[in-house]
Amino acid sequence: MIAPPVSSGNRFIFYGLLKQGAAGAPAHLDFPRHGEFLGPRRFAGRMLDLGGFPGVVPGEGACHGVLYRLDNAALAPEMDAFEDIKPDDPEGSLYRREKTDIIDDSGRPTGETAWIYIYNQSTNGYPVLEDGNWPLEKGRPRK
Repeated sequence: MIAPPVSSGNRFIFYGLLKQGAAGAPAHLDFPRHGEFLGPRRFAGRMLDLGGFPGVVPGEGACHGVLYRLDNAALAPEMDAFEDIKPDDPEGSLYRREKTDIIDDSGRPTGETAWIYIYNQSTNGYPVLEDGNWPLEKGRPRK
C-alpha cells in the first residue's frame, strides 16, 4: 500500500520542500491553518539531492527534518498529491508515505514515530547529502 490512511493528530517529518520556510514550497498547502510545526527532529535514512529537491531512502545515516502535527486530515490527500503519490500506480509514484522512527542525536529511537515521504524511484546518479540536511534556500518548485 503506497498511501495508508492518515488521521487528524498524526505527525509528519518534512525534510525538503514541505519544511517551514523552504524555497520552492507549495503555496497551495496551508500548513499553519491545518496543523502546527513542532520543531526539528532527526530520523534514519540516506538523503539524496535530486536537483532542486531532496529524496530520502532507507539507510544508516541520520537525516534532519521538521516535525509537523496535522490537525485536519483533509490536507493529507493534497500533500500526497504534491509528493506525486499515485494510488493507482504505486511503482510510478515519485514518493511513498510510510512511518518512521524519530531518533535522538546519538541515533537511538526516542519512541516517537511520524509519517515520512520516502523517495520511490531509482537513486542512480544522485549525490548523497552526507550531513542529511536539505538547505531551506536550495529548493525549487517541482514540475
